Amino acid sequence: MAELAALDDPRTRKVNEKHGDDHGVNLGRLRALAKRLKTQAELARRLWATDDSAARPLAILICRPKAFGRDELDAMLRQARTPKVHDWLVNYVVKKHPHAEELRLSWSADPDPVVAGAGWALTAERVAKKPEGLDLAGLLDVIEAEMKDAPDRLQWAMNHCLAQIGIEHAEYRARAIDIGERLEVLKDYPTSPGCTSPFAPVWIAEIVRRRDDGTVA
Repeated sequence: MAELAALDDPRTRKVNEKHGDDHGVNLGRLRALAKRLKTQAELARRLWATDDSAARPLAILICRPKAFGRDELDAMLRQARTPKVHDWLVNYVVKKHPHAEELRLSWSADPDPVVAGAGWALTAERVAKKPEGLDLAGLLDVIEAEMKDAPDRLQWAMNHCLAQIGIEHAEYRARAIDIGERLEVLKDYPTSPGCTSPFAPVWIAEIVRRRDDGTVA
């Protein structure tokens, strides 16, 4: 904790705060510290318990995902206070866990929109990598009905799922693009030069074009 405190930089804090993260540790330095510590499951638990917004990302980087129980991960997600911690927990820990599918189903139906967003993030992962058994048409129905008015974090995750359906499943591509064009979610989202817009119709078209050109897997 003393080492993390020493890495805190006011300029980095200002940048991080723009993204909802209330700490001043450069993520590159945080990753370097994690690389030095290597996997330490018990230390990860102790760092998480501090409730510190720099310690928790470090905990995620050095943890052993399968060391956590299903209920423990559920509690951790609900404790995650910042977008970075929330996203890293889902992407680096939950996606690798044996109970990922059970948590996906539970979280997707949760009344808390941030928790539900985690469920939709896991659904987007399944759409891309393991779609067998998913009702893709049903997912599009829900997205079409609910995404426009969903809170930000949930809306972002649903939009990601919409784009993944359009990218990975040609038979649903036209409908996914149509939904995106009508709802206009993230249409005006500021996008840096060289980056792909998160607006689903643009996102879908760009990734499909790159795949057709052989520039992306």
